[in-house]
Amino acid sequence: MKTLLTVLFCLYLPLLLTAAARPNILFIYTDDQSTRTVGCYEDAFDFVRTPNIDALAKTGVRFSRAYIGSWCMPSRATMLTGHHQHGVESMRMEGKYPGSAYDPKQCPFWPAVFRQHGYVTAQIGKWHTGVDGGFGRDWDYQIIWNRPKYVENSPNYYYDQLTEFNGGTAKLVKGYTTDNYTKWAVDFINGKGRDAKKPWYLWLCYGAVHGPFTPADRHKSAHKAAKVPLPKDVYPPRPGKPKYVQKMEHWEPKKGEPVEKKVRELGPVGMRDIPGKPLREWIKQYHEGVLAIDEGVGRVLEALKKSGQDENTLVVFTSDQGFAWGQHGFKSKVGPYHATVGAPLIIRPPLSKSKKTAGRVVAEPVSGVDLPPTFFAQAGLPLPWKMHGQDLSPLLEDPKSKRIAPAMLVHTGKIYGSVTAQIPAVDDPKLYHGPGVPWYVMLAEGRYKYVRNLIKGEMEELYDLDRDPEELTNLALDPLHAKRLVTFRKKAITELHRTKAPFAANMPRPSTLKE
Repeated sequence: MKTLLTVLFCLYLPLLLTAAARPNILFIYTDDQSTRTVGCYEDAFDFVRTPNIDALAKTGVRFSRAYIGSWCMPSRATMLTGHHQHGVESMRMEGKYPGSAYDPKQCPFWPAVFRQHGYVTAQIGKWHTGVDGGFGRDWDYQIIWNRPKYVENSPNYYYDQLTEFNGGTAKLVKGYTTDNYTKWAVDFINGKGRDAKKPWYLWLCYGAVHGPFTPADRHKSAHKAAKVPLPKDVYPPRPGKPKYVQKMEHWEPKKGEPVEKKVRELGPVGMRDIPGKPLREWIKQYHEGVLAIDEGVGRVLEALKKSGQDENTLVVFTSDQGFAWGQHGFKSKVGPYHATVGAPLIIRPPLSKSKKTAGRVVAEPVSGVDLPPTFFAQAGLPLPWKMHGQDLSPLLEDPKSKRIAPAMLVHTGKIYGSVTAQIPAVDDPKLYHGPGVPWYVMLAEGRYKYVRNLIKGEMEELYDLDRDPEELTNLALDPLHAKRLVTFRKKAITELHRTKAPFAANMPRPSTLKE
């Protein structure tokens, strides 16, 4: 018997040691937060102050061009599967918005695999990926505001949320949600709801700074005196842009200032238009909503430090996508521009390993699909299925490393998986999402970014992100860049085939395709 126990102990000991060596992963995920709101980013406004997020960047690696998703739901679906929207099988919108559903057998989420390998998995905050939150299957510990499940409560981004605790009956929770989520995350980091002997993965999903863009009371008017610069193309015409962008008119001049136009009776989740409200006031309010996020980041990082876990915790900070305020006429996300979808991304390796690249910046574009493979690599686990992205670990070791493949973002409206084989007709509402944005494929590599709008006869887009960071000059229309346009067009098609995009062979011919 003693011999058997000794053998079992010798077999089990390496597993224990491996589990102990695996890093914790803290994944902080905000909503609609552009790079302009984070002080350490080049395009941040002068009045922006985010000391805690900036401090994270000083100890980690900052990515200057990250395209995580095009809007809330597909971005989160990508985070849970490692697939672009066209590879997320069975995900669908149904019932009243934001009602949605999926089949977990056809659409497994990878946190379940982490559980199988000894991780405690937790998710706190906003849930926006089907009514099935996955507690007990994907998550060991879960406190969520399940928006698709409680549709009538779905506008309540900042107060009075119906909240599920570990799969139980939803309870109405008072208080400012950013602060609530932070408190629950700190509790988890300090040991609540988990086995202290196991490594953990926590996905902390803030609802801020999504519409209606409500700051905490303590931050209201914090930017009252701020001087806010305005985009160059708030009003049309916008030379070189597709037809739908030419029609983008959320703003109109009043006494020399852009103010909001009445475009719709009621936008999604309470983003009601307020005709006459100055664009500058909206921008100030939006940035005031970020202040509680920055405080929350500071609190969870302090909890890691005080509990002695920061030496062995990978920290990732990003957002589901950005949000434009006036750029190209937008008041939204979804569009294929940095202003609309560019998100902050900071990855700080465990402090025991982060000194080598602390404070470095990666200029090479990256995609949201790259994050799940990176988590698996950092945890020392094999991928459970083929994912569309690639491990970013080499860029954490050497920020000047080159990616194997270009970064890509694919937008197919509210449609997912194999049903994307059929691209809707130009007069079909299913072709568009948000403020009339059609399906598109976006590919970025080095200093250039390419966009193919999936409308017959519509132009392609090509931008030099170094010389033209505001994406005002479409090089796809310049004969001097004809060869480059062809190269990027081919790269996009190659990537679509590599990721088995069902619509790859059916894309409509753009007006810029001359050959």
